[in-house]
Amino acid sequence: MKVTVIDYGLSNLLSVRHAFAHFGAEVELTSKPEEILAARALVLPGVGAFRDGMEGLARLGLMEPIRKKAGEGTPLLGICLGMQMLFDASEEFGLHSGLGLIPGRVVRIPDTDTDGCPQRVPHISWEPLLPAGGRSDFSGTVLQDVAPGQECYFIHSYEARPAREEYRLADALYGGRPVCAAAQKGRVVGTQFHPEKSGPVGLTIIQNYLKLCEQ
Repeated sequence: MKVTVIDYGLSNLLSVRHAFAHFGAEVELTSKPEEILAARALVLPGVGAFRDGMEGLARLGLMEPIRKKAGEGTPLLGICLGMQMLFDASEEFGLHSGLGLIPGRVVRIPDTDTDGCPQRVPHISWEPLLPAGGRSDFSGTVLQDVAPGQECYFIHSYEARPAREEYRLADALYGGRPVCAAAQKGRVVGTQFHPEKSGPVGLTIIQNYLKLCEQ
Protein backbone atom coordinates (compact mmCIF):
# COMPACT_ATOMS: atom_id res chain seq x y z
CA MET A 1 0.00 0.00 0.00
CA LYS A 2 1.32 3.43 -0.93
CA VAL A 3 0.52 6.30 1.45
CA THR A 4 1.20 9.90 0.50
CA VAL A 5 2.13 12.10 3.47
CA ILE A 6 1.65 15.82 2.84
CA ASP A 7 4.66 17.95 3.77
CA TYR A 8 3.86 21.65 4.12
CA GLY A 9 6.55 22.56 6.66
CA LEU A 10 4.72 21.99 9.97
CA SER A 11 4.86 18.25 10.39
CA ASN A 12 6.62 15.65 12.52
CA LEU A 13 7.23 13.54 9.46
CA LEU A 14 9.76 11.06 10.79
CA SER A 15 7.54 9.42 13.41
CA VAL A 16 4.55 9.38 11.05
CA ARG A 17 6.64 7.79 8.33
CA HIS A 18 8.01 5.13 10.66
CA ALA A 19 4.54 4.26 11.95
CA PHE A 20 3.19 3.53 8.47
CA ALA A 21 6.38 1.80 7.36
CA HIS A 22 6.00 -0.49 10.40
CA PHE A 23 3.15 -2.18 8.51
CA GLY A 24 5.02 -2.38 5.23
CA ALA A 25 3.41 0.65 3.63
CA GLU A 26 5.36 2.56 1.01
CA VAL A 27 5.46 6.15 2.29
CA GLU A 28 5.81 9.07 -0.11
CA LEU A 29 6.51 12.51 1.35
CA THR A 30 5.37 15.29 -0.95
CA SER A 31 4.79 19.02 -1.27
CA LYS A 32 3.69 18.71 -4.92
CA PRO A 33 0.07 19.13 -6.05
CA GLU A 34 0.45 16.61 -8.86
CA GLU A 35 1.60 13.89 -6.46
CA ILE A 36 -1.35 14.56 -4.17
CA LEU A 37 -3.70 14.30 -7.16
CA ALA A 38 -2.16 10.91 -8.02
CA ALA A 39 -2.34 9.56 -4.45
CA ARG A 40 -4.35 6.51 -3.39
CA ALA A 41 -4.26 7.44 0.29
CA LEU A 42 -3.37 10.71 2.01
CA VAL A 43 -2.08 11.67 5.45
CA LEU A 44 -2.10 15.27 6.68
CA PRO A 45 0.01 15.51 9.86
CA GLY A 46 0.78 18.73 11.66
CA VAL A 47 1.98 20.59 14.72
CA GLY A 48 1.75 24.30 15.46
CA ALA A 49 -0.81 27.00 14.70
CA PHE A 50 -3.82 26.61 12.41
CA ARG A 51 -3.09 29.86 10.55
CA ASP A 52 0.47 28.81 9.75
CA GLY A 53 -0.68 25.39 8.59
CA MET A 54 -3.27 26.76 6.20
CA GLU A 55 -0.80 29.35 4.90
CA GLY A 56 1.67 26.55 4.24
CA LEU A 57 -0.91 24.59 2.22
CA ALA A 58 -1.92 27.71 0.29
CA ARG A 59 1.67 28.72 -0.46
CA LEU A 60 2.35 25.33 -2.03
CA GLY A 61 -0.95 25.18 -3.92
CA LEU A 62 -2.12 22.12 -2.00
CA MET A 63 -5.55 23.15 -0.75
CA GLU A 64 -7.55 22.45 -3.89
CA PRO A 65 -5.80 19.13 -4.67
CA ILE A 66 -6.60 17.93 -1.13
CA ARG A 67 -10.23 19.02 -1.45
CA LYS A 68 -10.51 17.39 -4.87
CA LYS A 69 -9.14 14.08 -3.67
CA ALA A 70 -11.37 14.06 -0.59
CA GLY A 71 -14.37 14.80 -2.81
CA GLU A 72 -13.46 11.82 -4.99
CA GLY A 73 -13.46 9.52 -1.95
CA THR A 74 -9.71 9.13 -1.52
CA PRO A 75 -8.99 8.25 2.13
CA LEU A 76 -7.52 11.16 4.09
CA LEU A 77 -6.21 11.02 7.66
CA GLY A 78 -5.55 14.29 9.50
CA ILE A 79 -3.41 14.13 12.65
CA CYS A 80 -3.45 16.78 15.42
CA LEU A 81 -3.21 20.13 13.59
CA GLY A 82 -3.95 18.15 10.43
CA MET A 83 -7.29 17.10 11.93
CA GLN A 84 -8.15 20.68 12.87
CA MET A 85 -7.45 21.89 9.33
CA LEU A 86 -10.09 19.47 8.03
CA PHE A 87 -12.77 21.67 9.61
CA ASP A 88 -14.41 24.85 8.31
CA ALA A 89 -12.54 27.38 10.43
CA SER A 90 -10.44 28.02 13.53
CA GLU A 91 -10.50 30.83 16.08
CA GLU A 92 -6.76 30.50 16.79
CA PHE A 93 -5.09 33.94 16.40
CA GLY A 94 -8.21 35.32 14.71
CA LEU A 95 -10.72 33.56 12.49
CA HIS A 96 -9.14 31.52 9.69
CA SER A 97 -10.75 29.27 7.09
CA GLY A 98 -9.90 25.59 6.93
CA LEU A 99 -10.31 22.93 4.26
CA GLY A 100 -14.03 22.56 4.96
CA LEU A 101 -14.07 18.77 4.69
CA ILE A 102 -15.76 18.20 8.06
CA PRO A 103 -18.35 20.81 9.10
CA GLY A 104 -17.48 22.51 12.37
CA ARG A 105 -15.14 24.97 14.02
CA VAL A 106 -11.93 24.85 16.07
CA VAL A 107 -12.00 26.77 19.38
CA ARG A 108 -9.67 27.27 22.33
CA ILE A 109 -9.80 24.83 25.22
CA PRO A 110 -11.27 26.64 28.27
CA ASP A 111 -8.81 27.86 30.91
CA THR A 112 -11.04 26.47 33.69
CA ASP A 113 -12.60 23.08 34.34
CA THR A 114 -16.29 22.43 34.96
CA ASP A 115 -15.84 23.36 38.63
CA GLY A 116 -14.35 26.73 37.69
CA CYS A 117 -10.83 25.78 38.75
CA PRO A 118 -7.87 26.75 36.52
CA GLN A 119 -6.65 24.05 34.18
CA ARG A 120 -3.51 23.84 32.10
CA VAL A 121 -3.63 24.82 28.45
CA PRO A 122 -2.16 23.30 26.38
CA HIS A 123 -3.68 19.97 27.23
CA ILE A 124 -0.75 17.54 27.36
CA SER A 125 -1.49 14.03 28.60
CA TRP A 126 -2.50 10.48 27.84
CA GLU A 127 -6.30 10.23 27.83
CA PRO A 128 -8.80 7.37 27.50
CA LEU A 129 -10.80 7.28 24.27
CA LEU A 130 -14.56 7.17 24.74
CA PRO A 131 -17.11 6.33 22.00
CA ALA A 132 -19.00 9.38 20.74
CA GLY A 133 -21.65 10.21 18.15
CA GLY A 134 -24.14 7.78 19.69
CA ARG A 135 -21.75 4.82 19.48
CA SER A 136 -21.33 2.24 22.23
CA ASP A 137 -17.98 1.06 20.83
CA PHE A 138 -15.66 1.73 17.90
CA SER A 139 -16.72 -1.12 15.62
CA GLY A 140 -16.89 -0.28 11.93
CA THR A 141 -14.58 2.73 12.27
CA VAL A 142 -10.86 3.44 11.99
CA LEU A 143 -10.76 2.94 15.79
CA GLN A 144 -12.00 -0.63 15.50
CA ASP A 145 -10.14 -3.04 17.83
CA VAL A 146 -9.50 -0.17 20.26
CA ALA A 147 -11.31 -0.87 23.51
CA PRO A 148 -13.12 2.11 25.06
CA GLY A 149 -10.88 3.45 27.80
CA GLN A 150 -7.57 2.74 26.09
CA GLU A 151 -5.33 5.79 26.11
CA CYS A 152 -3.70 7.92 23.43
CA TYR A 153 -1.32 10.88 23.58
CA PHE A 154 -2.68 14.44 23.26
CA ILE A 155 -0.92 17.80 23.01
CA HIS A 156 -3.08 20.74 21.89
CA SER A 157 -4.50 24.11 22.96
CA TYR A 158 -7.48 24.15 20.60
CA GLU A 159 -10.24 21.62 20.07
CA ALA A 160 -12.45 20.79 17.10
CA ARG A 161 -16.21 20.98 17.56
CA PRO A 162 -18.00 19.10 14.77
CA ALA A 163 -21.24 20.67 13.60
CA ARG A 164 -23.07 17.34 13.86
CA GLU A 165 -22.77 14.71 16.56
CA GLU A 166 -22.55 11.92 14.00
CA TYR A 167 -19.15 13.22 12.87
CA ARG A 168 -17.65 12.54 16.32
CA LEU A 169 -15.94 9.14 16.52
CA ALA A 170 -14.40 9.49 19.96
CA ASP A 171 -14.13 11.92 22.82
CA ALA A 172 -11.65 12.42 25.63
CA LEU A 173 -12.49 14.19 28.87
CA TYR A 174 -10.46 17.18 29.96
CA GLY A 175 -11.50 19.27 32.93
CA GLY A 176 -14.78 17.40 33.03
CA ARG A 177 -15.68 18.38 29.45
CA PRO A 178 -15.73 16.17 26.35
CA VAL A 179 -13.08 17.04 23.78
CA CYS A 180 -13.41 15.63 20.26
CA ALA A 181 -10.61 13.08 20.01
CA ALA A 182 -11.48 11.72 16.57
CA ALA A 183 -13.87 12.72 13.81
CA GLN A 184 -14.95 11.32 10.47
CA LYS A 185 -17.07 12.27 7.48
CA GLY A 186 -17.05 9.67 4.75
CA ARG A 187 -13.46 8.61 4.13
CA VAL A 188 -12.04 11.76 5.73
CA VAL A 189 -10.81 10.95 9.25
CA GLY A 190 -9.10 13.07 11.87
CA THR A 191 -7.44 12.30 15.19
CA GLN A 192 -6.66 15.07 17.66
CA PHE A 193 -4.23 12.73 19.40
CA HIS A 194 -1.01 11.46 17.82
CA PRO A 195 -1.47 7.79 16.85
CA GLU A 196 2.19 7.62 15.82
CA LYS A 197 3.14 8.48 19.43
CA SER A 198 0.47 6.43 21.18
CA GLY A 199 2.17 3.04 21.39
CA PRO A 200 0.32 -0.18 20.46
CA VAL A 201 -3.08 1.52 20.51
CA GLY A 202 -1.93 4.13 18.01
CA LEU A 203 -0.37 1.49 15.79
CA THR A 204 -3.70 -0.37 15.76
CA ILE A 205 -5.38 2.79 14.47
CA ILE A 206 -2.76 3.27 11.76
CA GLN A 207 -3.17 -0.34 10.70
CA ASN A 208 -6.95 0.16 10.55
CA TYR A 209 -6.47 3.23 8.38
CA LEU A 210 -4.36 1.19 5.97
CA LYS A 211 -7.16 -1.39 5.81
CA LEU A 212 -9.62 1.41 5.02
CA CYS A 213 -7.34 2.56 2.24
CA GLU A 214 -7.30 -0.92 0.71
CA GLN A 215 -11.09 -1.22 0.55
